Amino acid sequence: MLPEYAQARKAIWDAVNPHTGKRRIDEAFPPPIRASTNEQQMFIRFHNGSTWQVVGSDSYNSLVGAPPAGIVFSEWALADPSAYAYLAPILAENGGWALFIYTSRGRNHGYKTFDLAQRSPEWYAIRQNAVETGVVDAAQLEQAKQDLIALYGEDDGEALFNQEWLCSFEEAVVGSYYGKALTKAGLDNRIGVVPHDPTVPVYTAWDLGLDDATAIWWAQIVGREVRVLEYAEFRGRALTEIAKEVVARPYTYAEHYLPHDVDTREMTSAKTRKQTLEDLKLRPIRSGSRLPVQDGINAARNLIGKCVFDAKKCERGLEALRQYRVDWDAKNNTPKRTPLHDWSSHGADAFRELAVQLFDVKAAAQEQRIAHVHYDVLDFGREREPTVQSDYDVLAWR
Repeated sequence: MLPEYAQARKAIWDAVNPHTGKRRIDEAFPPPIRASTNEQQMFIRFHNGSTWQVVGSDSYNSLVGAPPAGIVFSEWALADPSAYAYLAPILAENGGWALFIYTSRGRNHGYKTFDLAQRSPEWYAIRQNAVETGVVDAAQLEQAKQDLIALYGEDDGEALFNQEWLCSFEEAVVGSYYGKALTKAGLDNRIGVVPHDPTVPVYTAWDLGLDDATAIWWAQIVGREVRVLEYAEFRGRALTEIAKEVVARPYTYAEHYLPHDVDTREMTSAKTRKQTLEDLKLRPIRSGSRLPVQDGINAARNLIGKCVFDAKKCERGLEALRQYRVDWDAKNNTPKRTPLHDWSSHGADAFRELAVQLFDVKAAAQEQRIAHVHYDVLDFGREREPTVQSDYDVLAWR
């Protein structure tokens, strides 16, 4: 199992040994020992009854109900961490095994897996860097380091070297959009236990998944801070079911922020998704803006600086934000202008929706002006022109 299905096909199933011109799987599993081969499903059945298959963590649901005796999680630190959570019971029932092979990617689920393995007698764990293995000498290592610095710059290059060659868990994910902001949040003790204030309304922000996860954040504005209460992902669930579950939570809602495609009309009815959800008492719903992604990312960075996160209830969402990173053009050795789309995209897109909506400064300023004038007329019998000092004040007001 590689992080992505398409990657698994390219790196394993279709990979060719440049020295022989043969596919590597054909060298590993010669045709005479096979009973059948399914090219589309990347599946091999052997004459002795055993099977072998290549899959991706982005489609791990396809294995639920299957009886694997063992799974190799290749590049585990980049995979969807839910994959093992769903498949571990199957392995346990079969008396099976799991093997995790990966390079560190900061203190994400890869770090947690290694930490667990070190502390548990039921696991075996080993971490070996390039110095310890002796595969390359000191001169080659130094050259590799300088090459990375030349390609990525001093900070990212050295971080990537420490990560890739020295197996360091301490480096932030290279190209992470929110890694530094979340590191600062941790140092500022803004990731911990976050209480829900029942006297303050709650906002939700969504990313709608059709074939994959629907992601939702819950947050409320208390004084001058944004309390991020929880995060959840829903897989294989109808949107109406998810809406009912959200409404059933013990919150008083202010607004629900959904992507702009919530205004799409459904094929089976004349209603839009928004109308269907509002009929289920998920209201009021504000459709998402079409702000460019990079502007949304900047808004999300600003929002993180004002947030306190519940570490336990937002754990997967925080991990998604840490892993959300720029895509890389391997051919030209340059970063692309677009984010990498993987499992982390769902949580990151939902959080970006929250940031864009809460930082709708122009609309918020107009609302504040009307609210202040109304307040003064009612209580003081006079009007005053309100001022908006900063985005922060607008956010606190809203």
